[in-house]
Amino acid sequence: MPEQHERIPDPSGGPGAPDGSDTTGATGWSTSGPDGDAERRRRRARFLRELTEARELRDRVQPRRAKAARLRHAMRMRTFRW
Repeated sequence: MPEQHERIPDPSGGPGAPDGSDTTGATGWSTSGPDGDAERRRRRARFLRELTEARELRDRVQPRRAKAARLRHAMRMRTFRW
C-alpha cells in the first residue's frame, strides 16, 4: 500500500489568506517558486513509478490480457503514419 504523506502548509499564506496571496492550486499544493516545482516533480516521479509498478503487476497476474495489449500496441505502431 502506498505510504500517505501529510501536506505541509504553505508559509506564504495558504487558502483563505487575508492578503489574498493564495499560491495553492486546486489540489491544495503550493506550486510557486523552485521549491514548489521540485516538490511537484518529486510527486509526479513517485506517481509514475507507482503506475509503472501497477502495470507490471497487472501484466504478471493477467498474462493473456498483457499479450493482447502488446499485440494491439504493435498493430497501432504498424499502422501509424508519420
